[in-house]
Amino acid sequence: MKLLVVNGPNLNMLGIREPDIYGKHTYQDLIDKIKDYAEQGGDEVTFFQSNHEGALVDAIQQAYFDGVEGIVINPAAYTHTSVALLDALKAVSIPAVEVHISAVNEREAFRQVSYVRQAAVACVTGKGFDGYLEAIDILRKTQD
Repeated sequence: MKLLVVNGPNLNMLGIREPDIYGKHTYQDLIDKIKDYAEQGGDEVTFFQSNHEGALVDAIQQAYFDGVEGIVINPAAYTHTSVALLDALKAVSIPAVEVHISAVNEREAFRQVSYVRQAAVACVTGKGFDGYLEAIDILRKTQD
């Protein structure tokens, strides 16, 4: 399967940003873990991270033209604010799984709202980096 992993704002700061919540592993550690897992399953995976909402929308739209078959998305703070990301996911109709490293449902009240979830086939939260691997497994099942 051809996969795109999209990460939103501040995820490039993993290992530095609030390690008590997000852990001490870096963004590169996350990429390496996902890449190894995808390759073991015979999947092709590309990555995109941006702190800018429009760039994330562009990446999702480009996925359609690139023949991407599944999107793993951690919209980060844009989860709770971005109708644009929701609309982009709906526009491309590519199966997407929303992922959050932390257990957002156990955090601040504003983190309980997810616009993106309306366009996702599933949501994985609170499983750290392993949540991305679970998301890949969910997407693989959509191809069966």
